[in-house]
Amino acid sequence: MTTMTIFLSLLLTFLSCVQSEEVTLIQPEAENGHPGGSLRLTCKTSGFDLDSYTMSWVRQVPGQGLEWIVYYYASYSNDYAPAIKDRFTASKDTSNNIFALEMKSLKIEDTAIYYCAKSPKYIQDWVGDYEPLIFGAGTQLTVEPGQKSIVKPKLSAFYPPKSSSKDAVQAAVCLASDFFPKDISMQLAFGDKPKANVTRPSVLKPDE
Repeated sequence: MTTMTIFLSLLLTFLSCVQSEEVTLIQPEAENGHPGGSLRLTCKTSGFDLDSYTMSWVRQVPGQGLEWIVYYYASYSNDYAPAIKDRFTASKDTSNNIFALEMKSLKIEDTAIYYCAKSPKYIQDWVGDYEPLIFGAGTQLTVEPGQKSIVKPKLSAFYPPKSSSKDAVQAAVCLASDFFPKDISMQLAFGDKPKANVTRPSVLKPDE
């Protein structure tokens, strides 16, 4: 009887230590992506056996509620929201305790806060209760077009050949090339004549 009492005492002490281990889900604060690009979100886990739990990715688009986009237990047991299916892929790296989300073909509308979450699991003991749903702090993902650096124009001047005719119309050409943004304002001066302001807007599309 004494042996059984000692055994139960040790077992309860062990269970108490296991249950008191803090569950943590660590995510980077922010990530940036570009339309059509790829990105990998990570969630570093501790305090539980990652391989034994269903995990989730949840996102919150600005001004909207939470949207569950991935339920994931294993490669053979998972579920993806239609909006991200075939573009996003979840995975578990159990050797490093990382729950990841591989994202490709990013869109502007993928901009959101992304939370990893540890789903509840029924505790098979005398407590007979469910564990709580636990969220990470979230990663702010911003998807926006890439910004190009300002590039000064290369200027080339072309002058007409001299003409003996007083009535001949002559024109000088100033060519600006290899610059960004594709809008430019120039001032042209012809001898002692006043300077002329010339503006040439871009003929390219905004994403070119």
